[in-house]
Amino acid sequence: MQDKRIKKPYAKAYVEITNICNRACSFCHGTKRAPKEMTHSEFSRIIDEISPLTDYVYLHVMGEPLTHPGLVQFIKTVNERGLKCAITTNGTLLSERQNELIQGGVYKVNVSVHSFEDGPDGEYIEYLSDIVDFADKASKSGVLVVLRLWNKGCDDGRNDKTLAFFKERLFGEWKCGARGVRIRHKLHLEYGDRFEWPDIEAKEGDGRVFCYGLSDHFGVLSDGSVIPCCLDSDGVITLGNAYTESVKEILSSERAEAIRHGFKNRCVSEQLCRRCGYARRF
Repeated sequence: MQDKRIKKPYAKAYVEITNICNRACSFCHGTKRAPKEMTHSEFSRIIDEISPLTDYVYLHVMGEPLTHPGLVQFIKTVNERGLKCAITTNGTLLSERQNELIQGGVYKVNVSVHSFEDGPDGEYIEYLSDIVDFADKASKSGVLVVLRLWNKGCDDGRNDKTLAFFKERLFGEWKCGARGVRIRHKLHLEYGDRFEWPDIEAKEGDGRVFCYGLSDHFGVLSDGSVIPCCLDSDGVITLGNAYTESVKEILSSERAEAIRHGFKNRCVSEQLCRRCGYARRF
């Protein structure tokens, strides 16, 4: 029988299970919010709220999800709802938690390889070795692994060394494409330029930008705040709180509709969006 599943309105939702990180990376905006880890009951409510809206849950906004002690249970909760769980990590804890990730049912792992771009050479090689070990085992086990080098022009030549290291250790066809390389099945490398995070104190642009926020995706911060995208690190554009309100109703609010309309017509309604370097890519 033909699958007649109804397409859900969002491609993905970003859920920040913790805003606590074990690194202070040079490319990361960081957050001024108070440290917070989601409890399992809070996370379960969020997943129940967003499951009618999307099939893909990305554990990502601020913080390092692999620091959360309840990560495996969170992944299980996502899978039990019939959704797919993806993780974005700085890669520093992959050696400690790789078996949990591979066996726990995670669908995809994005690794920001540039997280150690300014570290000592010895530590950097050890860091890359852990990433290679995880990427090799996870991809062979069916987990989609994407290695990210989103720091073009800001790596002081280290990207070339990183690529040489990966090519030596990761067997594959290494087929180049527009945005990166297909190393082999379930294993990819992505390139990207360093971008300016939105900052409410930065200089305001003309507002003529497009963004996929609230049309392709939305985010939920560790305190329950619902935001338009994964770059609102301080929850400046908080549309409501998923712990006490309906996420569907929050995303249908007058303010949310104004944001969507503004992006569609390249006339943004929010001050933070006028100060977003990433949105200017579009």
